[in-house]
Amino acid sequence: MSLLNETHDPALRSWVDGANRPGHDFPIQNLPFASFRRRDRGESWRGGVAIGDAIVDLAALHRAHPFEGLAAEALAAAAQPQLNALMALGPPHWSALRLALSRALREGSPQRTVIEPCLVPQAEAEYGLPARIGDYTDFYTSVHHATNIGRQFRPDNPLLPNYKWVPIGYHGRSSSIGVSPQAFYRPRGQVKAPDADAPTLAPSRRLDIELELGVFVGPGNALGDAIPVAEAEAHVFGIVLLNDWSARDIQAWEYQPLGPFLAKNFATTISPWVLTLEALAPYRVPFERPVTDPQPLPYLDDPANRAQGAFDIRLSIGWQTPRMREQGMADHVVAQTSYRHAYWTVAQMVAHHTVNGCNLQPGDLLGTGTLSGPTLEQAAAFIELTLGGKQPLSLPGGEQRTFLEDGDTVVLRGWCEAPGAARIGFGECRGTVLPARG
Repeated sequence: MSLLNETHDPALRSWVDGANRPGHDFPIQNLPFASFRRRDRGESWRGGVAIGDAIVDLAALHRAHPFEGLAAEALAAAAQPQLNALMALGPPHWSALRLALSRALREGSPQRTVIEPCLVPQAEAEYGLPARIGDYTDFYTSVHHATNIGRQFRPDNPLLPNYKWVPIGYHGRSSSIGVSPQAFYRPRGQVKAPDADAPTLAPSRRLDIELELGVFVGPGNALGDAIPVAEAEAHVFGIVLLNDWSARDIQAWEYQPLGPFLAKNFATTISPWVLTLEALAPYRVPFERPVTDPQPLPYLDDPANRAQGAFDIRLSIGWQTPRMREQGMADHVVAQTSYRHAYWTVAQMVAHHTVNGCNLQPGDLLGTGTLSGPTLEQAAAFIELTLGGKQPLSLPGGEQRTFLEDGDTVVLRGWCEAPGAARIGFGECRGTVLPARG
């Protein structure tokens, strides 16, 4: 069954001029959602949709009552300060609102006179978290990342025996999730040098990134109910970029036996724009598993998931030092990869998370884990790119880095392109390291 409809037509053009610019992240085929307000105006947060260099103010549009039926109901939910109510409605409402907005923003639309007064320049906006994130779960879906990290600690047996059977995940800290652009303090924690007799409390010196995607949950499920893998995507609203900053030296000392704690809970940054699964439909690809690997257990397997459960979302990591910034230099791309290399899909993460009756709720966030590809150039964390800090990266101007220094900025970007489809993008996920406090 095709998931494409008239909103994906690559020939569509918008009366918002910037949306038609080649290579722009936000053409009319995208229409992602965010929570925003204009800076320094004392305004309330409200939902918005990106189109070109503008934002459709959904609260203002709701007051104009341009739509009917499911689209009107969805617009009322999207006009709220955060998108939880919209996420709770489910795919029929999401699709109806997307179609109504697409038709209203197309060249020649008679609704231009209603929509145009509701546009806000993105240059005037600041962004909040798209949703109230009740819970955050971080998965480990890249077999390449798991193998690369495992090889540094267990050269002869890098991959643990459960990895190819079960989507590995752990529960993270939702209160420290921030929205791009985020600046955060270098974390402190216990670290122990290999030759030291005791640990010390100190700022992390091996501060790293993890290039991930964040999956926002839609309607969710009741406690005790499992979501079948065939129905899982109906419980997913959309996807953002996610940087799960990691203090590797703190993690090395604390992670056994229960996993990372202070090494992860100090900051996680997401991009403000949520791309819906419907917008991502043209970029689906088959979910592929080597025939020699264990095949998913029945509760994780589904014909539709095998046929088109993965997404070719292109991803890049940019690194900018303070010196580069002072000299007017942009961030330097140090790696590129794709979500298509993940070992587990969005549907499998949702199905596994709920198979024991765990209840997901609208606005919950699932991290994919570090999305490294099969080659070193596609590694999605600095601990991989630098071989554990042994092979520094060279940056413009002659600087070198292994891990993040104070003032460094990391910019994650994501985009999709495919034959017969428009290019769409996620915008930026930008974060900057401040000196440790205390």
